[in-house]
Amino acid sequence: MTNTPALAEAFDRAIDEVMKCKAAGMTSVDGSPAAKNLDLLEAELTAERTRALERGSVDNRWFQTTIRWLVEWVPETDLTLIAALGRIARAKPSTSP
Repeated sequence: MTNTPALAEAFDRAIDEVMKCKAAGMTSVDGSPAAKNLDLLEAELTAERTRALERGSVDNRWFQTTIRWLVEWVPETDLTLIAALGRIARAKPSTSP
């Protein structure tokens, strides 16, 4: 496993942000509960964290797909999740699969 503490920290902070949103009962942009989306996002972040630390970089395709999906349902008034994923992108250069 590659030693990439900045990348690990960025993923950990993003996962923490997801948990905060779940605890707060976040709703989606359409007003429905965001719990299912947040559960999926947490699972995706956890899985990609493992893969990214092994590679030493973030999969660019995974990142783009995840961001596009996130902006479809996250409320425009709560950009903390998008910012958290932005920290992941800044922590380590992305690579294509």
